[in-house]
Amino acid sequence: MVEMERSLRQNSPMKTKQSLACACLAAATIIVAGCNPGANGSSSPDTTMKHWEPTQAQPKLQTMKIYVGPETLDSELALTPREIQTGMMFRTNIQDSDSMLFLLPYPMRADFWMKNCPESISAAYINTDGVIEEIHHLEHDDTNGVFSASDDIRFVLETSDGWFSRHHINPGNVIQTEHGSLADTFLKAAH
Repeated sequence: MVEMERSLRQNSPMKTKQSLACACLAAATIIVAGCNPGANGSSSPDTTMKHWEPTQAQPKLQTMKIYVGPETLDSELALTPREIQTGMMFRTNIQDSDSMLFLLPYPMRADFWMKNCPESISAAYINTDGVIEEIHHLEHDDTNGVFSASDDIRFVLETSDGWFSRHHINPGNVIQTEHGSLADTFLKAAH
């Protein structure tokens, strides 16, 4: 539900977008999801990526159990460029148990927006160690990006709006998977 980050677009030779829970990687172009991350420095999408823009909700993605404090979520995994770009766009009726975990291509200053996201969501910006750095409200259909304060964000977890507050999850909480830490689960093979 979040189209990935604007800073990625500003720092990449090719501009890109993304999507994290309706908020929000492409081969040479990087895309991150949420609902739609905005274009670096601008709230309008990059016209060169127009053909990449999703026009409908994607089917439910592969899931994995993740542990957020005392809570367990069966979270969808946005791993490919198209999955990341689409995120939770166009989804309606987001339930308390719905979530999507985005794997960003490298640590960065994340920026998610809510283009084509009819429902507001909450998004946790998470560092490489799996620690929640920040939690943000992402307003439905808002094309202004929500930037992270940290430039060390490697994962984003989108949930129903207010989920973190309702479940007493705060910055500093660590996220694990059924296979161990986020780094061990998703980054170990890359090293």
